[in-house]
Amino acid sequence: QVQLLESGGGLVQAGGSLRLSCAASRRISSINAMGWYRQAPGKQRESVATLTNAGNTNYADSVKGRFTISRDNAKNTVYLQMNSLTPEDTANYYCAVVAVEMYWGQGTQVTVSS
Repeated sequence: QVQLLESGGGLVQAGGSLRLSCAASRRISSINAMGWYRQAPGKQRESVATLTNAGNTNYADSVKGRFTISRDNAKNTVYLQMNSLTPEDTANYYCAVVAVEMYWGQGTQVTVSS
């Protein structure tokens, strides 16, 4: 059973930066895409950033130019660099891996104070 473990969340002031990490417990074969999602209280989970196996990226309009998704295959890890954070970015952030199965992490809380 593959586990995804997120880290890097926390409390930051508006305008600050955080880097989220998501490490898989073992190498996952046949990955189609990796991504980050977020869910704020009372809202639906939304896609923030995705990275396909071909290297194509896609970002939510609200984070374009501020967030960057990347991966380190040797470490079985995907990252989300978040800059210029605003209170609207406050949410629980989840990583996901789409392979033969879809895997989800347990989430890491990001809180941005004004």
